[in-house]
Amino acid sequence: MESFEVRTASARPLTSFVREIAFERVDERPFVFTAGQWVNIFLESDAGEVKRSYSVASAPDGSSRFAIAVTRVEGGAASGALHDLPLGKVLRATGPSGFFVRPPDDPSSSLFVATGTGLCPIRSMVKAALGVGSTAKLSILLGVRHESDVLWADEMSAWSNDHPNLTVAVTLSQPGPGWTGLRGYVQDHVPNLWGALGDPAGHLYVCGLERMVKAVREVARGPLGIDRKRVHQEKYD
Repeated sequence: MESFEVRTASARPLTSFVREIAFERVDERPFVFTAGQWVNIFLESDAGEVKRSYSVASAPDGSSRFAIAVTRVEGGAASGALHDLPLGKVLRATGPSGFFVRPPDDPSSSLFVATGTGLCPIRSMVKAALGVGSTAKLSILLGVRHESDVLWADEMSAWSNDHPNLTVAVTLSQPGPGWTGLRGYVQDHVPNLWGALGDPAGHLYVCGLERMVKAVREVARGPLGIDRKRVHQEKYD
């Protein structure tokens, strides 16, 4: 993997504990990657250099910039440092890497399932597909605890309004009394959304913690009978 320097170009909170950070290459060269890949970010600590891997949340656009989303973890030195990172701070990075990818012009129907920041590589894939005018049928299923935990909520709502080939569903494991959407875990809703996709030859992309990925994979390969070659996964733990 290539090693290069990046600086913090912009940052914004997505939720009370998730921060989106945009980096740009210091050498101004294009950051070339495939939607769905990840990068390593290196931070200095009292114990030396610390490496953390993050999926790229932005789509390839030929520029020197890319974005990630970082969840602040209680007691996590790296996540805390990234949440407090000032603009203009220069860090070392390596990448890109990873095989959890989808070509933007892939005509296959796809169901994307994510929990939390597992949405990052899926956001990259969907933005890339919409950016090239893809008409493939795409469906996103995101699972979080509370409505306030939904990442890029306004963006996903705009996607579903502007693109008839795209649907977005959110399920909450701890919904409030006013929530009218889906409830429970993502694996509970995969069968219905896969059926609504209406394409037995479609692809399933799953990203999140191992327990969720395993549960969705079991539903996919068991009751749904999806060929394992069409089930793509990325685990965060």
